[in-house]
Amino acid sequence: MSFSADSKVKDIALANPAARQILEDAGVDYCCGGGKSLHDACMNAGAAAEEILEKLRASALNVFPEDANWMAAPVCELTKHIRERHHAYVRGAIARLRPLIAKVAEKHSAEHPEILEIAANFAEVSCEMTMHMQKEEQILFPYIDSTERAANGKGNYEMPFFQTVKNPIFSMMKEHDAAGDLVKRIRKLSSEYAAPAGACTSFKALYQELREFEADLHQHVHLENNILFPRAVEMEAAIPQRG
Repeated sequence: MSFSADSKVKDIALANPAARQILEDAGVDYCCGGGKSLHDACMNAGAAAEEILEKLRASALNVFPEDANWMAAPVCELTKHIRERHHAYVRGAIARLRPLIAKVAEKHSAEHPEILEIAANFAEVSCEMTMHMQKEEQILFPYIDSTERAANGKGNYEMPFFQTVKNPIFSMMKEHDAAGDLVKRIRKLSSEYAAPAGACTSFKALYQELREFEADLHQHVHLENNILFPRAVEMEAAIPQRG
């Protein structure tokens, strides 16, 4: 697949996990900022678009079967995957990271006061993601799944209290942006997750876990913003009862 500086970042991200890793390594936002061109996204990230394009060409990227399946598989399988893979990961990571951050802050905040800011930002993203996932699991995902059943003739369509799926999707995407901004702050405060010289094992483990948390968030938001939500909007629009 051929890309240029004018290609949308989300289209590059959808091509292959290797493409997402190239963008990830360059600090280019492909989830919340997926609608931007590669040129504009690179300007924001301070990266060189031509270097990224060269890496994409060298990789000889082809459409990856797993993502191709998410584009065509039943939507209910994707909502289940997001719940079981990404929502479960976030809850587990929050449970692990809260005491770990507290431990590192207690021992090292005097020498590294940035840990206190990291702790505050992580507490905020934890709270926001917990509420965000609850809304998806209790309201949005069940509606999307039921809409798919109706579209397949396996149930009756019922108009939701939010009128159209575009409304909660708009809110979810704003929350994705907010969570993304918080983890960007954490990355900056942690100097790109580089533990200071002589850091103890807990300090190093904390930064490694925070790096993994951000990487999972990127993939999580990518699946929703770039695949699930557009499919849900299209599917809802095709329901005859909506006129």
